[in-house]
Amino acid sequence: MSGPSQPKVIGEDWSDDRVKGFLDLKPYDNRDPDYHVLRESYEYMLAGDYARLVKFFVEAGRNINALGPDGETMLDRVSGHAKGQDYAALLKDAGAKSASEI
Repeated sequence: MSGPSQPKVIGEDWSDDRVKGFLDLKPYDNRDPDYHVLRESYEYMLAGDYARLVKFFVEAGRNINALGPDGETMLDRVSGHAKGQDYAALLKDAGAKSASEI
């Protein structure tokens, strides 16, 4: 049998507490913790929930321009994805820059 063991849930409401829970994620390697939070939440959240996460992230004084292991910011990463434009726009609105700009 292949595929996920649980069906994908669409239309599920995420509470603020659930979104804020991503702020506590810790990397399993020497990755920057701020980059790790932004990347992991991007992988799991729809754009509306990610926008809330970014707001909480910035309010907590976290680094929106943290660099990943390959020297890119989260803005660099999502800008290269076909469906990442909404995420890129909200990161820019929060002050995110590309690695070449910082």
